[in-house]
Amino acid sequence: MGYTLLLEGILIGFALALPIGPIGILCIRKTATEGHFSGMVVGFGAALADALYGFVAAFGLTIISDTLLSQQMWIRLIGGAALCYLGVKTYLAKPPDAAQPANGRGYVGSFISTFLLTLTNPLTILAFLGVFAGFGLRESELSLGSASTLIAGVFLGSSLWFFLLSYSITLFRNKINATGLGWVNRISGFLIIIFGIVAIISFFR
Repeated sequence: MGYTLLLEGILIGFALALPIGPIGILCIRKTATEGHFSGMVVGFGAALADALYGFVAAFGLTIISDTLLSQQMWIRLIGGAALCYLGVKTYLAKPPDAAQPANGRGYVGSFISTFLLTLTNPLTILAFLGVFAGFGLRESELSLGSASTLIAGVFLGSSLWFFLLSYSITLFRNKINATGLGWVNRISGFLIIIFGIVAIISFFR
């Protein structure tokens, strides 16, 4: 049972992380400009946030989920503004002469910012509830150990996707010169701004 739940969690985490959104774009950009580990740090931040929302869904913490969902528009507005800021900062970033690794402080900043950005989409809780139901998993039937195993799988599955995404960019990273890195910054920044604008527009709909 434990191995089955772990595998189901991995599949769920991988599937929910699969769509390329602002975090995926950020992972690509970090990998291209700073290396595979920088991309993975972004992935770990997103995976931890996914696991946290999966935790809320798996344990049936309705007070937390109801509060987050009732305030989701304000949370998404804040997230949209943060994405726009990050997008502009990325767009205007001056590329180095060649791809360079980040330092420890940069890793911590990337991890925290990605974690917080991922948390600005409380609808992820509903996604987890829907997927858990699809797998026949009910929070009322999950013990503490079973739910913990499931959430560990979610974290591993989400991390696996970002590992594969980052690794695929690493394969041709060394071929990107300063001009190419500049284009990576501009394209990434533009796309992140678009995601931010969409999030802000959703607040007024």
